[in-house]
Amino acid sequence: MTPAVPERQTSDYVRHGTTTLFVALDIATGKVIDSLERRHRAEEFRAFLSTLEVLAGLEVHLVCDNYVTHKTPAVKR
Repeated sequence: MTPAVPERQTSDYVRHGTTTLFVALDIATGKVIDSLERRHRAEEFRAFLSTLEVLAGLEVHLVCDNYVTHKTPAVKR
């Protein structure tokens, strides 16, 4: 590296595994509920949703990406 020259890197990026992060925010209390999972399947997403405590009569708004895991019939139920 020399002054005024940006650092360069090679393009041989190696990915050593991934982690799935599910996060929910309780806006009433400011509490963040999170879950780290080794896989990103509907089973893990449903398990995360079941950990959320929802009081009867309250609205729940979910913001999800367009990933197929979030659109399975089991998750929609």
